[in-house]
Amino acid sequence: MENMVNHIFWQDRPTFVTGGTGLVGSWLVQRLVEAGADVICLVRDWVPQSELVRSRLIERVKVVRGDVRDRDMLERALGEFEIDTVIHLAAQTIVTIANRNPVSTFETNIAGTWNLLEACRRSPKVKQIVMASSDKAYGDQQILPYSEETPLQGQHPYDVSKSAADLIAATYAKSYDLPVAITRCGNFYGGGDLNWNRIIPGTIRSILRGQNPIIRSDGEYIRDYFYVEDGAAAYMLLAEQLAARAELKGQAFNFSNEIQVTVREIVENVIKLMKSDLKPEILNEANNEIRHQYLSAEKARRVLHWKPLFNLEQALAMTIDWYRNFFAHEHKS
Repeated sequence: MENMVNHIFWQDRPTFVTGGTGLVGSWLVQRLVEAGADVICLVRDWVPQSELVRSRLIERVKVVRGDVRDRDMLERALGEFEIDTVIHLAAQTIVTIANRNPVSTFETNIAGTWNLLEACRRSPKVKQIVMASSDKAYGDQQILPYSEETPLQGQHPYDVSKSAADLIAATYAKSYDLPVAITRCGNFYGGGDLNWNRIIPGTIRSILRGQNPIIRSDGEYIRDYFYVEDGAAAYMLLAEQLAARAELKGQAFNFSNEIQVTVREIVENVIKLMKSDLKPEILNEANNEIRHQYLSAEKARRVLHWKPLFNLEQALAMTIDWYRNFFAHEHKS
């Protein structure tokens, strides 16, 4: 089967993950640990509800406490742990927070990226770096789906932070021959997402509490929804391929299930899978958000022989199970 983890590649490999307590990070760390990697996580804030902490996975990795904007600390960690592979996920990822707090978003997402890449440039042991950008880096576009050739033209704080970080990664590959490749994924969802203002966890929580799910927008926004375990697998596959193929340096890859789903359809899917008869409440008050987005993953399929492991229905069902379990345990504790 394609997308199988290369255990020989990961066995004992010193791997530095930023953003390990985040949504995708927790699933990535789990996969890396299962593959036998020697995982070192950069952790800024202690988040006890994080899946990394809750699952006690954090006890099976090395933890460096610090902020991705601190270059001296990054350089120390890369050197002392003899890091070979870096997977950079740390970011401020919530669009509404970015709109309210543009400067902290720019500092984490843009300065954090250049500080990490600069630390990698000064660390001769680092052999491959996977940098998480986002479909938001493309900004609003007339031509859909977005391919990797689509220009990066974010206009709002979050989107701009992703466009800029993405360009900086490409610069380090081009100007300094740094072995970095870039991922652009859609909206991640899956167990462990405790940002309740995001549509999937928010909807599941509402239904479990017997409340009508809330849709902030008019429900017609189209997004690329991408399952976290598929994201984690894609990052690992790209790191493996980058190690074997110098021509991937500086390249970006879209990862997507390539289906167009509106917010309303996602909510209705969740309601149906949860066998609920609640109806969504549509507030129609979203702003500074892109109307219609979805990605072409043709390049990842062709160049990396990648394909997603799960379809939308399977992944939503697994996600719902995770939250049922999460809330059941929360009530017991």
